Amino acid sequence: MELHRPVVSVYTVPTDAPEADGTLAWDATTLVICEVTAGDATGTGWTYGPVPVGDFLTAELAPLVEGMSALDIPAVHDAMCRSVRNAGRPGIASCAISALDIALWDLKARLLELPLARLLGVRHERVPVYGSGGFTTYHDTHLAAQLNGWVHGQHIPRVKIKIGEGWGREVARDLHRVRAARHVIGPDAELYVDANGAYTRKQAVRVGHVLAEHGVGWFEEPVSSDDLTGLRLVRDAVVCDVTAGEYGFDLPYFARMITAGSVDCLQIDATRCGGLTEFLRAAALAQAHGLEVSAHCAPHAHAAAAASLPNLRHIEWFHDHVRIEDLFFDGALDPTGGTVHPTQGVGHGLTLRTQEVAEYRVA
Repeated sequence: MELHRPVVSVYTVPTDAPEADGTLAWDATTLVICEVTAGDATGTGWTYGPVPVGDFLTAELAPLVEGMSALDIPAVHDAMCRSVRNAGRPGIASCAISALDIALWDLKARLLELPLARLLGVRHERVPVYGSGGFTTYHDTHLAAQLNGWVHGQHIPRVKIKIGEGWGREVARDLHRVRAARHVIGPDAELYVDANGAYTRKQAVRVGHVLAEHGVGWFEEPVSSDDLTGLRLVRDAVVCDVTAGEYGFDLPYFARMITAGSVDCLQIDATRCGGLTEFLRAAALAQAHGLEVSAHCAPHAHAAAAASLPNLRHIEWFHDHVRIEDLFFDGALDPTGGTVHPTQGVGHGLTLRTQEVAEYRVA
């Protein structure tokens, strides 16, 4: 069954409050959506990135895949990856490949009238999630309300906040916020932190020792994810699990991070790494080295594939993306109790609310 030319749309959604992490601030999030049709079925995929991702998808990838087999996703994926050799795989090109690949998997499951999770094969009927947000711009009251909502409202037993404010120049406030978070969630919930690469190596080690005193079990990007030696040094020195991988745009990236011994849990983002095709390959690579994986952001793009992974730890229930995916799609998942159940409906179970979200469209 032949693919029709994919259709691309781009939307920008303002945040509900000013947001920042250790190294970046933003007030809006841009969503690039790809819809691809074969026969009577349409698959939907997406990524989070700038408007040029949509331009690249429309100009370079859409004409390339038109007429290819909707069932032969490896062939389509390989053709896309080969075509971007001169443009460069990391960044815009990989995000565009990711959105189309996710759409292709959704389309195939719909053609076969199966839930995507059943097409891939289910290892976990319920997929663990962790609440993620806690931006450095939040005052204590805002932070407490968000954490309360997850832990005591939705009964999600694991949460993450941002630290590393001002490129690591506000350590006292970072640690104050960690203490405040622990007070809000109580002694039993898991507490994670994400520095977004803001600290230096020795600084991250010093912070990591204090984090352990407050039962923090997850220290994400304590130093830049480009500093594989630094990640390994911090990993060897602290009690918390050190994690990274969200900026992986291809399989060799994950191979380098794993073989350097840089992480305790590998993060993978299907909306960046090359879609679900590459997501599954990276997870298998991690399993071969005895590592668990965690899906980064875009939870509804990951849930079905995550359910198939024997080495899954959890997926990230990221505030910005949950807000957008709840707004843009019918069929959004419910994380109450700390897990989601991605085996309902056909495909990934989501339907784009085209008319309802038209006000956010920018391309």
